[in-house]
This record gives sequence, structure tokens and C-alpha cells, in this order.
Amino acid sequence: MTTTNTNVTGTARLNFAKAAPKVFRALIGFDAAAREGLDPALVELIQIRASHLNHCAYCLHMHTNDARKAGETEDRLHMVPVWREARHFFTEKEQAALALTEAVTLVADGGVPDTVYAEAAGRFDEQELAHVLSLILTINTWNRVALSTAKVAGTDERG
Repeated sequence: MTTTNTNVTGTARLNFAKAAPKVFRALIGFDAAAREGLDPALVELIQIRASHLNHCAYCLHMHTNDARKAGETEDRLHMVPVWREARHFFTEKEQAALALTEAVTLVADGGVPDTVYAEAAGRFDEQELAHVLSLILTINTWNRVALSTAKVAGTDERG
């Protein structure tokens, strides 16, 4: 069983799923649990925004395609990176989730501001908020797996 992938530059990188199958399955389980009870459109918006911030082309490609399949509009997909200037494309709940996604993803830049957290807590009940936070944590983990193992955008390996 091979445990390497070859990236776009021809460099061999670890195939994380094959090299650490228990860890990979645990991450899939965490991701599935995080999504429970959340609107599928919101799930994709969160994953798209974190993937933009983390410069993860592999996940961005995957989640924009998933969003389209779920009925998301091209207009909204194009506005995700500039959602603050295009708020009318997003509900207040989605805006709160996008702000929280940015704060958690960029946590090293100053933590999660109380105002951002309070806005999200005001838009989601406690269980939903826990799931939104969990989803933000999982997409950030997936972004780091994809980036560190040099996953190639357009090669969705979910089967």
C-alpha cells in the first residue's frame, strides 16, 4: 500500500488517509457530527470562507462545487470573500457565521473578539453555535491536511 501522493510539482507527499487511517476516519466522524442540524448552505459558506483564508485551493474547489450541487447561486459564491461589502447577499445568521469563521480561522491575529462571539451567540442557539464552532475547527483541520500534503485542486478524492 502506497502512502504517498504526487503533487503538481511532481514532489511526493504523504497520503494522509492511507498513512493514518484511524486518524482520518476520526476526522471524518468529527466533520459529520459538526454538520448535524446545520443548514447545508451555511455549512458550505463556512467551509468556503475558511478555505479562502487558508489559501486552500483543494478544499475551495471541493466546497464551491458542493455548494453549487446544493443549489447555491454563483452570485453568492462570488461574494463570500467580500461578504462585508456585500451583506445583502447573506442573512444576518450567515454574516455572523462568516465573521466567526474569520475570527476562529485567524485566531492568532487577536483571538475571537467578544463582539464577534456575541453576535454569533445571538443568532444561533447553544447547540447550533457549538456545531458552527466544530465545523470551523474541522474545515481548518482539513485545510491544513490538504495544504501540508499538497492536495491538488480539482482532484476530489472522496470517491
